[in-house]
Amino acid sequence: MPQLPEDIIDRLNQMERRLKALSTAVNTRPAVNEFRPTQTGSVTITRPLFRIFDGYNHEIFADDILTGGLARPWLQLMPPLASDPARWPSTTAPAFTTIARCMNPVWQPKMRLSLGTAASSGGTGQVRVLVDGVPFGPTVTAGTTYDYLGLLPGDMKTRFGQTMTIEIQALASAGTVYAQPLLIHGAQT
Repeated sequence: MPQLPEDIIDRLNQMERRLKALSTAVNTRPAVNEFRPTQTGSVTITRPLFRIFDGYNHEIFADDILTGGLARPWLQLMPPLASDPARWPSTTAPAFTTIARCMNPVWQPKMRLSLGTAASSGGTGQVRVLVDGVPFGPTVTAGTTYDYLGLLPGDMKTRFGQTMTIEIQALASAGTVYAQPLLIHGAQT
């Protein structure tokens, strides 16, 4: 005849033991690194590729198994740029004119962009940004900083990994208007 727990305390203790065993099994993970001897006697180190996908099967994260760090998303870095406004992209046109353009992949639903703007002595004007032809953030007076974090236009589900075009436009009411990107990165919602 099987032994049955005598009271509720015995049943609770038994359930606690089972939960601990289950918790241990769930939290046990395989070794990250694997050492394998080769035919020549040297040792190679292998490890599994780590990947994360979103609900739409886009690969959003992967590690670099050769040297470490990130494989995806690859993150762009801004190049060093001129600090003298006279060497920045500029215009004297009285209508909005594209003075700088770049193309970037869409990895995150938001983008932060910061621009330095300036005007020549006695000059006045405005600076704005377009993403795929759609205004992105405020239009600012030349001489003030443009710094905006906002949602990219379009549907993130269908735009993921595609290329967007970012344009800096300026108009000069008088003199010359300058603008220079200082910071740009994607961000989450």
